[in-house]
Amino acid sequence: MTASTEPRRVLITGGAGFLGVNAAAHLIGRGWHATVLDNLSRPGTERNLKWLITKHPARVTFIKEDVRNATSVAEHVKDQDAILHLAAQVAVTTSLIDPSTDFDINARGTLNLLEAARKHNPEAPFVFASTNKVYGKLDHKSGPCKETQLLDFHSPYGCSKGTADQYVRDYARCFHMNTVVLRQSCIYGAHQYGTEDQGWVAHFVHSILDDRPLTIYGDGKQVRDLLDARDLSALYEIAINDIDKTRGEIYNVGGGEPNQRNLLEVIDQIGELVNKTPQFSFSDWREGDQAYYVSDISKAKAQLDWEPTIQFDRGLKDLVAWAAALG
Repeated sequence: MTASTEPRRVLITGGAGFLGVNAAAHLIGRGWHATVLDNLSRPGTERNLKWLITKHPARVTFIKEDVRNATSVAEHVKDQDAILHLAAQVAVTTSLIDPSTDFDINARGTLNLLEAARKHNPEAPFVFASTNKVYGKLDHKSGPCKETQLLDFHSPYGCSKGTADQYVRDYARCFHMNTVVLRQSCIYGAHQYGTEDQGWVAHFVHSILDDRPLTIYGDGKQVRDLLDARDLSALYEIAINDIDKTRGEIYNVGGGEPNQRNLLEVIDQIGELVNKTPQFSFSDWREGDQAYYVSDISKAKAQLDWEPTIQFDRGLKDLVAWAAALG
């Protein structure tokens, strides 16, 4: 008998978003077929989807759907070799305005997907994009954050993502499913349009290129570790392929200490790259903002032999070049 030449299939929820198209492009390049499920509600998703389908017409299936639709989601998890759950309401500020919708998408939507997988595809690796916001404000700088840091959900967004995070983890324990939680820090890269509320590196890049003034909430000295989406996409693949090792695990995922920057440093660096003087003003701190967050990525390095390969200086240049080419 000859081995099957059919590509493995991955369902990517939120697959037309910034993380989704990067993950899809990476996995397609590694031989997968990507089923992209997205409701196209976020600005830029239609453009991202067009780019992905144009680039890989034979390796993409698009489904316009919402993870809040439990009946439809149940149909789409079938016959998939892996599930990458990226769909989410992504902004703390939006969650403060509309906590109910935030909960429905992040918590209920994740439970819908988990239940669909439990009933129809329980063996498939299920990778969930969680967030550093599950750790709360972390007011006191205590160095890079380990997975052993106590959870302290802050803001409706932190609560909804934290709820989903714990459900995903628990389905590995109670239902013996192949679930993995990645608590992600600040991800940036091509195909990210960014807003004032989320995707701040891209927001800064687009704004400075277009000569739009920025508002900095707080003192601008907030520290984050920055991770290129291409490095994150490689980790998604590792988490799926090494599911015997990653099943039931939680990993903090970011750029680590070598890629930590504060907001003002990033603004200055963008200005130098585009030869412009960024215009910005300051405003009050926003609810739930962390003065310092850097991921301790030693667990992922030790267990999965993963660490960032694209340093921020290079990654930012690539993001600026992509954004400038948009015209």
